[in-house]
Amino acid sequence: MRNAIATFAVATCAALAVLPAAAQGSWPDKPVKLVLPYPPGGNVDGAARIISEQLQATFKQPFLVENRPGAGGMIAGEYVAKSTPDGYTFFMGANGPILFSPTIFKRNAYDWKKDFAPVSSVSFTPLVLQVNAGTPYKTMGEFIAAAKKSGNALTMASPGAGTTNHLVSEYLQKESGAKWLTVHYKGNAPATTDLLGGQVQFNFDQLSVAQPFIQQGRTRALAVTSARRVPLLPDVPTLQEAGFKGFEAETFTGILAPTGTPPDILARFSEALQKILADKAVQAKFETLGAEARGSTPKQFTQFLTKEDARWMPIIKQANISAE
Repeated sequence: MRNAIATFAVATCAALAVLPAAAQGSWPDKPVKLVLPYPPGGNVDGAARIISEQLQATFKQPFLVENRPGAGGMIAGEYVAKSTPDGYTFFMGANGPILFSPTIFKRNAYDWKKDFAPVSSVSFTPLVLQVNAGTPYKTMGEFIAAAKKSGNALTMASPGAGTTNHLVSEYLQKESGAKWLTVHYKGNAPATTDLLGGQVQFNFDQLSVAQPFIQQGRTRALAVTSARRVPLLPDVPTLQEAGFKGFEAETFTGILAPTGTPPDILARFSEALQKILADKAVQAKFETLGAEARGSTPKQFTQFLTKEDARWMPIIKQANISAE
């Protein structure tokens, strides 16, 4: 009997010894990667760099921002989906890369409902329709009228097929009857460069990115996509005020883990993020970018993603939005 007890004790100790460090409550005990679907600059990258500093201070380990742009965000998304679910690789994305890119690009790289475990939302940002300052358009009415004229080749800079920027543009064309050419770039930074240089006439961009250029007079804001006017641009009407009833959209950023990541890690990460994003100083940093910092539990974020998926997928299919 004594030998049996001793054998059981040795076996138990051996089993505990091979448990992942995270399961023993030591997560994180090495650097953690936040993999982004866009190049440096832009909405997601800005949000990631705000929280990575705070996460490092909280967990006493580096939280490294790794930019892996391309394929509508699927390069980053697929990389994380196939990563070891040990709590050291996370996907920080936005609407398009998380929800829609596999459908729009017609490539089953991943399915967020099966391949990811939502952790928390991070930020919510309205978009603004802005035109190059050299264009003659001062109001949405003038802009839409010009876009409806035959042979008037307006061009719109998109940070990538399937992004919120792209979907909002397609939706407005459907609602207004206007038409324009969409030029897809690999991220916000090159799209903004060509907008400022006059190679394209306008874009839909996150307020966090567009605001400095609007203030400098290099672009002109015609409308915002939020339900109400935003404090940073009090004189700029909403698209609803411009005559498009019910038109509302925003870019969210959020964090997901590969499916199979231990629930205790998801919970600890989510709790830390919620605390960080509730801090007034952190909220102020997001507010200067035109974004609202707002964390959530894994369950709440999953429910939010489900609603967004149900809202936008019919629009994608009805408008036949595709990267092809």
